[in-house]
Amino acid sequence: MAPTEERVGIVVCAAYAEGRRIGDITLDEIPYALQREDSFVWLGLYEPDEALLAEVQARFGLHDLAVEDAHKAHQRPKMEIYGDSLFVVLRTARWDESAETAVYGETHVFVGRNYLVSVRHGASQTYRPARLGCERQPQLLAHGPSFALYTLMDFVVDNYFPVLSDYEDRLDDLETDIFAGGADRDSTQEIYELKRELVTFRRAVLPLIDVCTDLISLRVTHVPDAVRPYFRDVLDHLKRINDTLDTMREMLATVLQVSLALASVRQNEVTKALAGWAAILAVPTVIFGLYGMNFERMPELHWPFGYPLVVGATFAACGWLYRRLRRSGWL
Repeated sequence: MAPTEERVGIVVCAAYAEGRRIGDITLDEIPYALQREDSFVWLGLYEPDEALLAEVQARFGLHDLAVEDAHKAHQRPKMEIYGDSLFVVLRTARWDESAETAVYGETHVFVGRNYLVSVRHGASQTYRPARLGCERQPQLLAHGPSFALYTLMDFVVDNYFPVLSDYEDRLDDLETDIFAGGADRDSTQEIYELKRELVTFRRAVLPLIDVCTDLISLRVTHVPDAVRPYFRDVLDHLKRINDTLDTMREMLATVLQVSLALASVRQNEVTKALAGWAAILAVPTVIFGLYGMNFERMPELHWPFGYPLVVGATFAACGWLYRRLRRSGWL
């Protein structure tokens, strides 16, 4: 067959028969490839324009509402059935080292009896590794586009794990900083930001659990029975990720409580120290304030040892208070 036409937005357009790749084809050759009973077409698009999507819609007979969602993007992960085809929305995620956070993209997948069309938007890794993995398993790819859909979903979900691991490392660092240096305004803000990012990540993961559950169920007749166990494996991975996210959210809530408790304890320690020093300073304040009133009759006013005696007694009283407060933990 002719090589894939070089056109902006088309990543791959290939025909497969009995689980083996026949070769690259052009959009004009798609109708001829779809006529074969034992073959299907895998078309991969990246941020296609409206004209290209309209042409692809005409080639495969895609539903208007699904094409509109694929063009506008910003969709929630979901699965919809349009006649004899499936429309699946996936949220992709990868870790941005510079921003130290996850960035998200979308993939819209159209699956029919003899075609799979994927439309990528935003931050997303190429699906070439997934496609090559499929081609190395012709006995499984022979099940058709549904196995290719499993491969894409498994690739997307597998890329969630590095993001989850980076979030776990970030949580560990945050806990270490709080217990080592104490809580402050910045740490409290970071806890809130991390919790918000985990909520965003969970929004990408949680809906896919329902999607996989539907693909496993018998009500979705588009998936052969031989392929359903593979979607069960993806479902297991999603549940593990979701459970970890729930645990991390609970830990963040605990960390926030600990952070506030540490801040309160530190504030109490400062208050106790200030109160202790205030008590010590109150002694010379009272004594020197009394002698500073310039009365004619003051205790030991005309005695030569009166001044050093008063000063010594003042320092002795302050020292005694300091020792008592030090033992009680106020200083």
